[in-house]
Amino acid sequence: MNALEIKDLCKSYNDFTLDHINITLPSGCIMGLIGENGAGKSTTIKLILDMISRDGGSITILGKDNKKDLRLTKEDIGVVLDDVGFSECLTAKQVGNIMKYTFKNWDSAVFKEYLNKLSIPENKKFKDFSRGMKMKLGIAVALSHNAKLLILDEATSGLDPVVRDKVIDIFSEFTRDESHAVLISSHIVSDLEKICDYIAFLHKGRLLLCEEKDILKERYGIIHCTAGELKNIQPKAIMGKKESPYGIQAIVERSCIPRGMSIRPADIEQLFIFMVKEDK
Repeated sequence: MNALEIKDLCKSYNDFTLDHINITLPSGCIMGLIGENGAGKSTTIKLILDMISRDGGSITILGKDNKKDLRLTKEDIGVVLDDVGFSECLTAKQVGNIMKYTFKNWDSAVFKEYLNKLSIPENKKFKDFSRGMKMKLGIAVALSHNAKLLILDEATSGLDPVVRDKVIDIFSEFTRDESHAVLISSHIVSDLEKICDYIAFLHKGRLLLCEEKDILKERYGIIHCTAGELKNIQPKAIMGKKESPYGIQAIVERSCIPRGMSIRPADIEQLFIFMVKEDK
């Protein structure tokens, strides 16, 4: 079963349109949602959670329609939004006491374990937490009620590199259970490249691509060439290019370059940046 299916999702505002988004996240996998500020990442996540109404399309979470059955599936979804949003007067310990009455499957022992693992103080008030500490508490809560799908909006934002690495390991461990899945948006593309099985690129409300990470890395590479050499490559095989006085760098489909032309690997961040520049 797919953990998440989004078909022809649309949402329009006066100055922004999320335009016919199609995404499928299989169970047992992690998908990274990549895009610049204003690309539509948070809008997509809010639509998945039915926090705002959609103009068209459908969203299925764990086999259930998100509008009709979200109350039934909320136990199975762990959510961390950019604004974690606990009451400022509460301590982490008090948050845990409240959550055990909120979620049927709340596991106090697991929550305590994550507090220790992420070095979250039990008796410090939320208002005195740093941004990174607030995100860590949100992650601990999301992981402590036996959720099957984690939906994380900039969940690694504000974390120092050491803690980010620890959190990434936690997400990877989570999806070792093949009934689990993670959708995570982030500006830190290197984090997503470490853990994600699938990558989705959003730009100005449009989905530029959604594909398995390993396939993307196998399919595309970077060449350095002259304008004349670039003309020998089919235009549809050129995902993006950057010109300078020293020549042209381009991300291209490996299968379409002329024999003998040198090509080097492209990482996911380079692929996204080149594609966005080409789109502009």
